[in-house]
Amino acid sequence: MFDKINTMIHETLGPAGPLILVAGLAVLLILSTIPMMLSQKPDPLDKLNEGAQKKMDAQQRAVLRDKKRNEKLNKYAQFLEPQDAKELSEIKMKLLQAGYRSKDAVQIYYFMQFVLGIGLLAAGTLYYVLFIDPETATMQTKLYYILGPGIVGYMAPKYWVNKRVEKRKDEIQSGFPDALDMMLVCVEAGQSMEQSILRVAKELRASYPALADEYEIISHEMKAGKDRGQVLNDMSERCGLQDVTSFVTVLNQAQTFGTSISDALRVYAAEMRDKRVMRAEEAANKLPTKMTLTTMMLTVPPLLIILVSPSIVGIANMGNMSP
Repeated sequence: MFDKINTMIHETLGPAGPLILVAGLAVLLILSTIPMMLSQKPDPLDKLNEGAQKKMDAQQRAVLRDKKRNEKLNKYAQFLEPQDAKELSEIKMKLLQAGYRSKDAVQIYYFMQFVLGIGLLAAGTLYYVLFIDPETATMQTKLYYILGPGIVGYMAPKYWVNKRVEKRKDEIQSGFPDALDMMLVCVEAGQSMEQSILRVAKELRASYPALADEYEIISHEMKAGKDRGQVLNDMSERCGLQDVTSFVTVLNQAQTFGTSISDALRVYAAEMRDKRVMRAEEAANKLPTKMTLTTMMLTVPPLLIILVSPSIVGIANMGNMSP
């Protein structure tokens, strides 16, 4: 009986008949369950839970997004901002470390990614259509001219922010020992911690503007009544440097145990000066290794040309003179 059915299926649908029949039965079963699922009455408890969840999500989104920001960008906030609180916090901190403190910084960042990605993708497609022959172009060529510009445009804001973060960290690290020395002088002269920070910010403005901005921020936050320990911890997160984190720990411990801030600053400032000298010596020791390859590339070829060229010319002349 089964052989007859199998033979009929093969004669009717071909060699793939059994597979087609099984796939068709699966589709029919799926379609038959859809009306049953739609006809089920919703559970009142599920409806209450769904309403509470929607209300909670709306409140959470309202907390995550500030309604006082740019109205044009805020209309598309759900597309220009991460909906996850952790991801939003990470990108905010990244932009703060790059020096972008605007309320619209996150939205502008994702907007630039979208605009540059779509714009360069359209430009690459237009260039491919106008100047590249589709018949002779390979798949690699198509991806290079069409998707390549779009990927570059999408990654350009991220690359720019990362470069800004690294540049800002280098600037803060370079000026931090000088800032500690100035702060130590101000504290030993009788000024308070808040006055010392504000004075150091003014003195560092010309040489290290990024570090001066950080000192001004913590000065304003202290004047606003924010806790000093929290202000200093926020500064260490914005800077993202181990030296600043250690400095914040030293000040918090001095405040907690009631020890002299000037003594703590004196010891830590001396340590920072030593670390700066060590970093300079490390860079100087790396320089000969980096110069070796460049020196060989720029010196050896001209030297070989000067030494070998007369011999080559002489051999060529002798070859021409021979009968």
